[in-house]
Amino acid sequence: MYDDDTEQLPVYRPTGSARRSAETPPTEPRRTRRARPNSHRRAAEAPASAQSKRLRYAGRGVMSLVTVGVMGITGVLWYGETTLDQGFTRSGAIAEEDRTLDGDINILLIGLDTRKDLNGNDLPKEILDQLHAGDGSEGGYNANSLILVHIPKDMKKIIAFSIPRDDYVPVSGITGYDHAKIKESYGLKKYMVEEKLKAQGVTDKVDLERQGREAGRTSIVQTVKALTGVPINRFAEVSLAGFYDLATALGGVDVCLNHAVDDSYYSGAQFPAGKQHLDGSDALAFVRQRHGLDNGDLDRTHRQQAFLTSVAKSLKDSGTLTNVGKLKALMDVAHKDVVLSDGWSLTDFITTVGRAGSPSIEFNTLPVLRYDTVDGQDVNIIDPVAIKKTVRSAFGVEQPAVAAAPRTTPTSTLDVVNATGTPGMAAKVQKSLGAKGFPTGDVSNATSSDGSSTVIYYGTGADADAQQLTDMLGGVSASPSSNVTAGHIKLVLGTDFELPETLDPAAATTGGTTTTTTAKAAAAAAAATTTTDGAPDNGKPVTTTIGSDIPCVN
Repeated sequence: MYDDDTEQLPVYRPTGSARRSAETPPTEPRRTRRARPNSHRRAAEAPASAQSKRLRYAGRGVMSLVTVGVMGITGVLWYGETTLDQGFTRSGAIAEEDRTLDGDINILLIGLDTRKDLNGNDLPKEILDQLHAGDGSEGGYNANSLILVHIPKDMKKIIAFSIPRDDYVPVSGITGYDHAKIKESYGLKKYMVEEKLKAQGVTDKVDLERQGREAGRTSIVQTVKALTGVPINRFAEVSLAGFYDLATALGGVDVCLNHAVDDSYYSGAQFPAGKQHLDGSDALAFVRQRHGLDNGDLDRTHRQQAFLTSVAKSLKDSGTLTNVGKLKALMDVAHKDVVLSDGWSLTDFITTVGRAGSPSIEFNTLPVLRYDTVDGQDVNIIDPVAIKKTVRSAFGVEQPAVAAAPRTTPTSTLDVVNATGTPGMAAKVQKSLGAKGFPTGDVSNATSSDGSSTVIYYGTGADADAQQLTDMLGGVSASPSSNVTAGHIKLVLGTDFELPETLDPAAATTGGTTTTTTAKAAAAAAAATTTTDGAPDNGKPVTTTIGSDIPCVN
């Protein structure tokens, strides 16, 4: 769930280029132990088999499955029921309008890569040694584990999506950036806010840390919401040390590997093939490893999913759920390390989920189109429109209607940039939007700084028109940018762009079905018929039930 790179805090710059590298890796990563391995061998993931679980443990098992690894406080309903919700650090990062979702629960689980505690103090050396985390100077505040979980009010099926940490996404409210890796939206915002507070005369280290982290939490919640198109009404955050403490308090976990691994130089993972029990330190190494895996971070998401399944099973099998002493130790750790969103009553949550039987849980990983390099950083290029459709459909959220025309007459000038690879697409789209009332500006081909994803940027005073354009393009993300002239909108058409039928003249002559072949459709067709070494492989969904056997993973 956590980083094994030595990434430095970004340098806050109030003005300048819209894209910057948020991390500056050293020439040679610093590590605490062992030598670099020579080779690695991996195989495909084997799906888990399912087994039944008794009703009385169902709620507590679901709780562990969706929050352990971030919380590990499952099954505490019988211990100190009146104090269950007390003692946690709380956050107001959830938007007020999203707190109630008609009985559904959308939880964002955040695994934060930092070598500091909640007050910004360095972790003790003995803890860092257990974490394989260097001397404490490495790392920033990357949200390296992001899992969005949907629990419907009927409790019939729980859906979870792991979000690859290197997905290159639009960000807003971060001075000097309009795109970043999704994991960076936490640390970039935190750093920016802290620098502003220092300029205002704030010097208290603890106050800076708390305000900065709160800004980071709000940023990551908003970024995930914008990417997936669904509201988030709960979140839980745990840090690197918190994960270790929780896994240790649980007595470790059982895992299963398809093949032996040796990643001693980076994560510290050195495990044989097959089923085995890992203590807290090794459990952290298990979920951190990405070097040497066939699919890197994408394989690591399957490890996170397998880990959550394992914890749910071990909590029931070990008797922790009915042992007051073990539960108290677990709660003490959770109170120290875990941050929860305001208004989340764990007592009510466990009671509600506990009424369910044994619902199935399906783990998915959001798809990646391809790998690329932007400003010297390795990033995942994604299809934001397709991701929104996929997540909304899985969560039962109604797809927003595509507006056929703007509600009010636009006054902002529209500039269109072509990054689709299809000649003439920018001119075609601008002409169609011009016919709908948008004042037309420049048409150009994309440069390397424009990226290859469809996105809308807007200057001062163009926010309302940018939102109208978003509605007409099926929910394309819109972000303010200091690099766009006031009163202008910059529409970048990426390889993921799909021309809505309302803007496609061909649709009118084909019975309402467009015959336009977009770059995205062509890429999808090619991907369906060919296999390319090094192409992203998100793997099949891991479908399981409460108490299932542990899936074997790479």
